Amino acid sequence: MRLDLISTVNGRVWRFIVVLAVRENAPWARKRDRIYVDAAPLSSPGHSWAFMGMYSRWILPRLVDWAMQTPEVRPFRETLIPLASGCVLEIGVGSGLNFPFYTPAVERIIGLDPSRVLLRRAAARSSGMSQPIHLIQGSAEAIPLRSETVDTVVMTWVLCGIPNPRRALDEMRRVLRPSGQLLFVEHGLAPEPQVARWQHRLDPLWTRVSCHLDRSMDTLIAEAGFAISDLKTGYLGHGPRIATYMYAGRALPTGEST
Repeated sequence: MRLDLISTVNGRVWRFIVVLAVRENAPWARKRDRIYVDAAPLSSPGHSWAFMGMYSRWILPRLVDWAMQTPEVRPFRETLIPLASGCVLEIGVGSGLNFPFYTPAVERIIGLDPSRVLLRRAAARSSGMSQPIHLIQGSAEAIPLRSETVDTVVMTWVLCGIPNPRRALDEMRRVLRPSGQLLFVEHGLAPEPQVARWQHRLDPLWTRVSCHLDRSMDTLIAEAGFAISDLKTGYLGHGPRIATYMYAGRALPTGEST
């Protein structure tokens, strides 16, 4: 098994030559794959997670990975991930915590993440998977795939941390086939005014150590040209309300954005 990750250099995602092939002898591994392309530059070099400081590069990914393994989030994975099918692009694949929940309906998985640390963990976790897996280091703001080549996009607790979520969602809609789907679980803006006020107040500080608290996820997804066909919202467990209001559901690309 060989692993060569796409790297982000000077604000540009550069094309890879070899990707992780869990099954080196698979038929698709013996021929050139036509869905990968050179990506456009990111919004700015400073927005690339690959060039953040030591905290963002080494400490924060491990903290996020630890937090995302709590038993409270498992039901979301159990409900959402089995809905994926065909060629799957997982945004913010992290350490591969969703891998065990994919079903045989998935033909292959492309995992995109800015953290090399987490991608190494994902590579180790992928060893027991039956589907071929590609792991790419890069940003959701510049997805290195051709248009309309993906059947399912999956994002779980990712959109809160992307610098330009609208650009990322536009990219997701671009790579999805017209018949494709977006599966998502995110935390964001709470409906109660008192909680929302605290989210707005704390967001500038919170983003320095973690992610955004006050993004209205359903609005962002709808404005990017998706029709939300199924949406469930509510608080997760007994954690602080400013960070535990969940949006979970399925959305379909409409081809129109506002």
